[in-house]
Amino acid sequence: MNPRDYIGVTPFHAGGALSGFVISGRWPNTTKEWAQLLVLAVRVATLPGLLMTTTVFGAREELPDDPAPGTVGLVIAEGPVLGDQALEPGRFAYPVPPALLMLHPPSETSPSLPECAGAASGCVLLPGIPHLGLEHRAAWVEAESDGTVTSMISRVGVDPISHPDTAVLAMLLAA
Repeated sequence: MNPRDYIGVTPFHAGGALSGFVISGRWPNTTKEWAQLLVLAVRVATLPGLLMTTTVFGAREELPDDPAPGTVGLVIAEGPVLGDQALEPGRFAYPVPPALLMLHPPSETSPSLPECAGAASGCVLLPGIPHLGLEHRAAWVEAESDGTVTSMISRVGVDPISHPDTAVLAMLLAA
């Protein structure tokens, strides 16, 4: 198997808190592949104590110190959406990251089904350049701690203000 055929995703933490994901092999190319990465990230977010509050993660093409062979970049926890440490609007205006993810821990997720208490959720926004004909793309996922995906939606041509998660992420991108 060619190592460039796979997308490796390895979560990492610091001080017991989810700090991000190391991406190896290659970056996701499609909305479907980003949605699959989001599924894994949401499953990790269900683990007790790893994600304390809704957090934004940004894709970066920079490498960690002493990277393992095949490492292509990081998806880093940038900060919470609310509170004293909340990210400010325009934080990602320049340079615009290839993807922004927002993960909601179980304590901040309203599950789509009553029997799914303890589910986490998340969203990935792939910023486009609408005036050049490149549409915004997004995916939303909800998953339980046993790994069951209870909801998964992906869209091309997303109007960011049409959903609360994409609206927040778009606000962080707006200059």
